[in-house]
Amino acid sequence: MNKKRLSLKILIYAFLVLGLLLILFPMYLTVIVAFKTPAESAENFFSFPRQLYLDNLKTVVRAENFLYFLVNSVVITAVSLAVILCFVSLSSYAISRNKDSRYFRFLHIYFLAGIFVPFQVIMLPLVKFMSRMNLTNQTGIILLYITLANAQGVFLCVNYLKSIPMEMEEAAHIDGCSAFRTFFSVVFPLMKPILVTLFIMDALWIWNDFQLPLIMLNRSSEQWTLPLFQYNFKGQYSFDYNLAFASFLISMLPIMIVYAFLQRHIIGGLTDGAVKS
Repeated sequence: MNKKRLSLKILIYAFLVLGLLLILFPMYLTVIVAFKTPAESAENFFSFPRQLYLDNLKTVVRAENFLYFLVNSVVITAVSLAVILCFVSLSSYAISRNKDSRYFRFLHIYFLAGIFVPFQVIMLPLVKFMSRMNLTNQTGIILLYITLANAQGVFLCVNYLKSIPMEMEEAAHIDGCSAFRTFFSVVFPLMKPILVTLFIMDALWIWNDFQLPLIMLNRSSEQWTLPLFQYNFKGQYSFDYNLAFASFLISMLPIMIVYAFLQRHIIGGLTDGAVKS
């Protein structure tokens, strides 16, 4: 029996190591190719650079309108996240504290239904609708990100709010707090773990998203985000992988820094939000 358990553990760890290598190898390639000269890459694409060659990064940063595309990505991500966190927290609080209301039960089911609808099913009619509304721009894509993020956000937050004792809110009401003040003074600070979790998950999705910007913003280069810049950049410099990988590295750094600072909240927030009390 002990031999079987040992063999099973070895097999599990072997799969984990293999998975780790599959994740880290693209990261390794991105970093080393970004800091290598074209000659070094031609000599050995997978070898570590003999010295840090920074001209690739400088060329990307100095590319036409690169900073403009960076600002586009920052604005779209920041505005979307701000509205998502505000809307999801308020709507989830209203739903969780009005469980006996048919209206709020229907609203809860309506939000959850969005989880079971793949984006590919609604992509074409949605783009057609947004085009007719003249919203194939940054405003339109922000509205879509907010709408698409609501289903998962409400699901996690409603379940998380069930773990917050009602006695705390009742005490606030006795002290004369209104519903809004009770939410912002008592409940909202207690929602920090799940809101940070949503922040990271949605930030990773919005910042790195390629599909929605491609179908919504690719009509004009003025609307491009960083993923679209990389897509068109690769076409412009189709034979210079060093510049392409340098652009990947630069676009990865901001979201990786955010993730590094906030990732410790993810597991706790997901666990509390996904399990009913």
